[in-house]
Amino acid sequence: MQQPAAGRARIDIVQRFAVKQQSVRGQFVRLGPAWLALREHGDYPEPVRRMLGEAVTAAVLLASTLKFQGELTLQLQGDGAVRLLVAQCTNDFRIRAVARFDRERVEASLRDTAALTDPFAVLAGAGTLVVTVEADRLASRYQGVVPISGGSLAASLEHYFETSEQLPTAVVLGADDFGTAGLLVQRMPDHGGIVTASVDTAKQTFAAARAAIGGVQRDELLARPPEDLMRRVFNGLDVRVHESHLVGFRCRCSRERVSGMLRSLGLEEVRSIIAEQQSVTVTCEFCHRPWRFDPVDALQLFGAPVDQVPGSTTLN
Repeated sequence: MQQPAAGRARIDIVQRFAVKQQSVRGQFVRLGPAWLALREHGDYPEPVRRMLGEAVTAAVLLASTLKFQGELTLQLQGDGAVRLLVAQCTNDFRIRAVARFDRERVEASLRDTAALTDPFAVLAGAGTLVVTVEADRLASRYQGVVPISGGSLAASLEHYFETSEQLPTAVVLGADDFGTAGLLVQRMPDHGGIVTASVDTAKQTFAAARAAIGGVQRDELLARPPEDLMRRVFNGLDVRVHESHLVGFRCRCSRERVSGMLRSLGLEEVRSIIAEQQSVTVTCEFCHRPWRFDPVDALQLFGAPVDQVPGSTTLN
């Protein structure tokens, strides 16, 4: 069995930083245990896992810019073998994600070596990248939509920021079976006429940062200690690292939520399922965790008698 490389993350963090008097800012994300927990009940082929890992990392990078309580959803929908990717991250960095794909088409593309080199370009196809931000307190919703472009999720995100946010942005993403990581750098606009650095200086600083992260290799992004990576990537730049925050996997599914869903189906429908399957199992569409109710538990949701289980000749 393949083992993770030395130095791989045993903690899940998002780290903000700023360069050159706030004219350039960025975020770094690395996920380990949370990435494993997210996939615990899922069965994704290797290239789909990589795409999903990059998507959830991107969602954390984007959510780290939220200034209010809410949730950010990143969604890719295309005509390729992976028809849908959804990754969500709350303002307190609770994540969940899911992929929908055609297994036969994915397996067919695996026979093409190009698919292994860049699964996104091969498997996503043509489609859209949608970023949705929902604020809990304000009950407001913002949505930005751009075409999938550039042959990678990172390139599509850069296009999103350029067109929807008007922020020059550079992104690098990586994922494998043991962890994910991402690095995002942006040049900030001037606010209210207050210039924190000259326009030319800001452009030069951002250009240097863009060139630096463009040279980051996937293995380095995934395994190198964050402090060492920052020093190597931004050598010569005035980088100020801010407080880091922990990231964790949390799905919304629960036994209580599933119980409510079964009640909404009605007693007769649940009885018919028990008669056919001898139990009721509901699988969460996000985390793929199965929630199983035996006949007694299922019928007790309705206060129904359980002396005689449907399909059974045995009294309990």
